[in-house]
Amino acid sequence: MIVKAVLEGLELSINDALLDLCCGNGALTTYIFERCTGGLGVDFSEYLIDVARKHFLKRRNENFMLQDVVEFARTFPEPERFTKGLCYGSFMFLPTDSACELLRLLRSRFTSLLCLFIGNLPDKEKMTVFFSDRNYKPGIENDPGAPIGIWYTENEFIRLAAQSGWSARISRMPPSFFASHYRFDAVLIPSGQVP
Repeated sequence: MIVKAVLEGLELSINDALLDLCCGNGALTTYIFERCTGGLGVDFSEYLIDVARKHFLKRRNENFMLQDVVEFARTFPEPERFTKGLCYGSFMFLPTDSACELLRLLRSRFTSLLCLFIGNLPDKEKMTVFFSDRNYKPGIENDPGAPIGIWYTENEFIRLAAQSGWSARISRMPPSFFASHYRFDAVLIPSGQVP
């Protein structure tokens, strides 16, 4: 279900080169790499990158890199290499300043990036549903270090994207997806482009 949503959201083609930010162990990345020309997964966890390299490297044009994603976006020497981008299930763990900087850098430096899929964002408007049978600690929705990270409303995320030069379209997983009742996805394209 996740792979289908990402492929459709990115309109991924065999000619695309994928950048997967916060790729973790590469288990999701490998399914997306199979549908394009390859690409790069980036994560700051040495253990997870080791797992990705050991179990999910399949072709020469695929790789996994150990680095903080914001630092990567600041310094990677070939930013024009990538045509599509992905950050699934991790964006909410970036502090707000880092999240803004990452989106700005992807827009300004990665000039060939036509589309960015940011998946599994916790929906602030659905917090009462999520916390109906859990203990709620005031302010937890703004803490990137909390178990679920920072919660966004759809409009908050659209504004965050717009401030960095992106137009955002919100989508949701089918009801059968385990977290569809409190999460949403966002597909970003450079502002001024027709979706």
